[in-house]
Formats: sequence, C-alpha cells, structure tokens
Amino acid sequence: MTEQRGGPVDESCVLPEGPWTHRFVGANGTRFHVVEAGTGPMVLFLHGFPEYWLAWKEMLPAVADAGFRAVAVDLRGYGASDKPPRGYDGYTLAADVAGLIRALGERSATLVGTGAGGLIAWTVASFHPTLVRRLVVLGAPHPLRLRAAIFADPRGQFAASTPTLKFQLPRYEHVLTRDDAAEVEAMLRRWGGPRWAAGPDFEAYARCCREAMQIPQAAFCALEGYRWAFRSVLRLHGYRFVRLMQRPLVTPTLQLHGALDTASLPRTAQGSGRYVTAPYEWRLLDGVGHFPHVEAKDVVLGEILRWTKS
Repeated sequence: MTEQRGGPVDESCVLPEGPWTHRFVGANGTRFHVVEAGTGPMVLFLHGFPEYWLAWKEMLPAVADAGFRAVAVDLRGYGASDKPPRGYDGYTLAADVAGLIRALGERSATLVGTGAGGLIAWTVASFHPTLVRRLVVLGAPHPLRLRAAIFADPRGQFAASTPTLKFQLPRYEHVLTRDDAAEVEAMLRRWGGPRWAAGPDFEAYARCCREAMQIPQAAFCALEGYRWAFRSVLRLHGYRFVRLMQRPLVTPTLQLHGALDTASLPRTAQGSGRYVTAPYEWRLLDGVGHFPHVEAKDVVLGEILRWTKS
C-alpha cells in the first residue's frame, strides 16, 4: 500500500490560483491541463521528471510581462492532464505538443523544455519543424547524443542513468510513491545542485512535486516514457525513431546546461550542436544541477527572453 499523508491526493493540488489561468485543451486525442498568462507570440513550456507545470511558475508571469503568451502544460500522464495507459513513445509525445500548439490557435511557438521535457522538445523540433519558431533546451542532450553516450561512456553517462534503468522494473511506481513519495524528493536532491538543495526554496518545491506524483496513475505514466526509451532500442519503431531524429534541426536552438548536472552529464549534452544546422548557442551554468529553471531562475529567464526576441 502507498502511504500518503492526509488520504488520497487528487488533481486539485496542481491547480493553485495565481497570476495565470487554468484551462483544459483537447489535442491528439488527449485532454491536457494548461496554465497561461499574457498575450502575444506563444512560448510553450514543457516540464521534466519528476515535476509538473509548476516548474515554470516563476517564468509564466515574467514572460507574459515581456509581451508574450506564456503557456505551461502538464505533459501526458502528469498533473491534471489525462493519464491514458499508452502513448508514452517519442512519436506520440511529440505529436501531443504539435497538436497542442495548433489547439491553442497558434501556427508556431517558441518551445522551452527541461529534462525529459527537453528531450520531447528536441523531438518536436525534429518531427514538426514548421511549428517550432525557436527552441530552448535545459538539462537535456539531443536524444541521439544521450543514446550514444549511454553505450559509449560506461563510467559516465551509463552510470548516471542507472537510477532511470531501475524504472524498467515492474511496479516500480510503487517505490516512487511510498512513504509520501519520499523518493521524488530524493531524486530532486540527488540531481539538483547542492546550493539549491540546501536553499530556502527546495523543501516547498519538493513537497509540491511529491504531492503531484501521488495523483492516481501519475507515477505509472511518468515512468512509461523512460520504459519506452530503453525498450525501443531493441525494436523496429525505435530504429525508425533514430533514423528520423538524424535529420538536422532547422530551428534556432539555445542549449543551457548545469555544470553540476549528475543526471545528464555536461559532456553528454555538449555534442548536441552537431544535430543543428540553424543558429545554435551552448551555455554551461556554473554551480547548477539538473534543474536550471528553478536553480538559476533569473539567468534562465534572461536567456529565454533574449533568445525568443532575437
């Protein structure tokens, strides 16, 4: 049995009031929870694991104040979005985002993705280039760089990926949610920079992520994307995915990466520019781990606005 404080967790825990609007939007056959603020060209934010849309709560009002329509989404399986048992392969997750851009009435958007959301952002820009005006990726190597490094760097990226290899175990979602989802906080602490993990904002943020992961089915769905990534290596649709991802990106791309990232190593991420033929910039953030958007908010906000306006 999963131990939870205060009984079962429901989706209302991810619907806090603030300088934003909550909406539900249908796209790609799924209902997504989106949070938006402001008007203007759209900037669409994709959270990582083990987070949800709240990862961007500081960014939304600031990007809106700068003259943009800032939208954060709970990805398929997370937060208050639908949690179907299938659809966590790279093709479908990219189609979710493409469908969402259209469903929100836009022809294109600047896409900002972090961690697992960054991997999806790379894929959307590759599979649906006309929909992505500009790309900002945080803490996420290009999927083919990550794949290559796991096999070629056993003491580096393979060792760093060991925690996610455990996600392949059946029913591992119960490990994730037991003891009030203590493992979620442990992951945030393990992957984040030490300065942030010891700072004043960490406990409150970890509490929110722990609560959201205990929404029924959220933990199972969150792990399914990782399960597909590993299992697809041995399957034909995984081979096809690799072939499609080899197409060079024609979207101007900014890549920000924490120098202390222990989940996606900087040396793994650094070679990602080889897949981009458009303007590309790389910036390493000192003292920052796997969550630059919450560890170095001001720096990341400034870089997002600079890249979006340029």
